[in-house]
Amino acid sequence: MAHGTRTDTHHAYLDGGRDWRDTATRYALLPLRVFLGVTFIYAGLDKLTDSSFMKDAGSGSIGDMMRTVRDSSAIPALVDLSLKNPVGFGYAIAFGELAVGIGTLLGLLARLAAFGGALISLSLWLTVSWANDPYYYGNDLAYLMAWLPLVLAGASVFSVDAALRSRRRQRSGGYR
Repeated sequence: MAHGTRTDTHHAYLDGGRDWRDTATRYALLPLRVFLGVTFIYAGLDKLTDSSFMKDAGSGSIGDMMRTVRDSSAIPALVDLSLKNPVGFGYAIAFGELAVGIGTLLGLLARLAAFGGALISLSLWLTVSWANDPYYYGNDLAYLMAWLPLVLAGASVFSVDAALRSRRRQRSGGYR
């Protein structure tokens, strides 16, 4: 029996020659991009507006949190580095989350923003949530994995990057 690929199994749906599968593929990462962008903006703003978080010591402070996770982290030296200036570290994380969230949501330097999000998630996984047992109770590893498709693919629709690509294409007569 001969095997082959059926070409009559789906029909054009939108955009003339494009079918619904092509359209779904094109927009597939948009919900992830919106979720991660909004979440990281919220996380950054939450840290910046929490009066107890941006302190060296005290209940809910970045300093106390880092001291608590120091002995259970995968990279205690990274925690020690943050403990040299916990407030500065807290601001760096908060502003990093804001920059990553805004870049991801707008699709501005989307791959770079996603790479930054992956680095933040990786550092938090290796320090703050490393001791979670079983490992899937910590969300930082899941966030790291969620960033990877955006690192690879960027922002193809509804993004500043896509608008700039389109503009460059028009200027070069359709050639890249």
